Amino acid sequence: MIIKRILILGILLISTVNLYSQKTQFNLLECLALANENSIAIKQALLDLDNAYVSNTLAKSSFFPNINAQLNHSWNIGLNQNITTGILENITTQFSSAGVSMSNDIYNGGRKFLELYRSNLNILSKELNLEEIKDNISILVANAYLQVMLNKELYQVNQIQVELSKKELDRTRALIEAGVVVASEVYELEANIASQEQSTIVAENNLRLSKISLAQLLLITDYENFDIGDEQFNVPFSIILEQNPKEIFEKAVDTRATIKISKSNVDLAASELAISKTSLLPTLGAFYGYNSRISYSDRRVSLPSQVEQPIGIVKETGQAVVTRVNETGVAGPKPFFEQWGLNDGHNFGLRLSVPILNGKTARSNIKRNLINLQKAEEQYQQDRLNFETTINESYNSALGAYRLYEASLKTEAFRENAYQVAQNRYQAGVMNAFELVQAQQRYEIATSDVIRSKYDYIFKLKVLELYFGLPLNIDDIIVDNP
Repeated sequence: MIIKRILILGILLISTVNLYSQKTQFNLLECLALANENSIAIKQALLDLDNAYVSNTLAKSSFFPNINAQLNHSWNIGLNQNITTGILENITTQFSSAGVSMSNDIYNGGRKFLELYRSNLNILSKELNLEEIKDNISILVANAYLQVMLNKELYQVNQIQVELSKKELDRTRALIEAGVVVASEVYELEANIASQEQSTIVAENNLRLSKISLAQLLLITDYENFDIGDEQFNVPFSIILEQNPKEIFEKAVDTRATIKISKSNVDLAASELAISKTSLLPTLGAFYGYNSRISYSDRRVSLPSQVEQPIGIVKETGQAVVTRVNETGVAGPKPFFEQWGLNDGHNFGLRLSVPILNGKTARSNIKRNLINLQKAEEQYQQDRLNFETTINESYNSALGAYRLYEASLKTEAFRENAYQVAQNRYQAGVMNAFELVQAQQRYEIATSDVIRSKYDYIFKLKVLELYFGLPLNIDDIIVDNP
């Protein structure tokens, strides 16, 4: 049953990979998801976050007591004292010993709590760093995605313009046959078509390069088959531009990871300072130990039989004074557990450590951390100022890009009207081909300017929306997504 489930899971996984590998067209959300999945920077940030969680586990574990067990068995070979006879002999003796010890801090100035607090701050900092990396990658991917769409639309416009110019050339040849214009007019139109075809080749190459750039961001190597979907955008005036830049900044401070990271650096520096100050405080700890010892050597024991043993002499008579004592003999070692109970022991107590002189290491470390805290606070203020400047620049850039887009639309409309008038005059024979081509080229430039200003505005608007706390998305401006 287990093997069957594994086979089914493997087949589903292979099928999913094959379907994914066969996909060639991606929308923006799919590109963002793929970038987040494949990005090396994100993977490294995730590893940093995992490392922060490991440090947090260690900080929590420091509250538990240290418990250690020891087990030792030794052989003494050579000249050793025979514990039975008390004589130095070349013998081999064996001993076993075992014990357990435990120690724990009772008071250390709150250092462990501060270290746990610092580890929690470090996790938050790594999470914010991961969020910022994802946002930065999203901006890069969105910019590359819109660049592909820009080049694709420019390429399509160039193709359309070539076709229109060819039709204009056919009409000119008809006018030449009708005697309305002279035959030399065709050369100017043919040169214009050649120039447009050259521009089309450049546009096609730019499109290919922008696709490769986007694919590289997504770590896709099949450049030839990679493409994005054909989407048409509506470009409305965003309500974000109706906000005051100050309001956008205040919103961004609460939502964007950039300022949160800077603030977390201040908190981390403050926690480091607090931890370093605990080195000036006394510490109180408790300890306990238990151990026992086992011997495998023979031992001297008392026998039931007794013998007389002199203990002195009577001074007046010189008669010996004796006493009866048990005879001694040699026996094997006592049973293991009997020795264990006879030889065991306990030790416990308190350990107080008061710092007196440590070469100014502790105070120097406090001063260093105080300087680091001041630097972090100054950097936080500088980051706020820089971020506010960035918000203002982004707001003005987006607003200016929208106004430029509107102006480009007006210019395009006027250039289109002027080109239509030029076509009518050319067909009436009151304008030559050079003047017609000039009007057409001005119209083409205006059309290209509209496309460029449109995508420039979309990108700058999406960056501003990201600062305002809105997710990076273009579904709200897509009007046709086949």
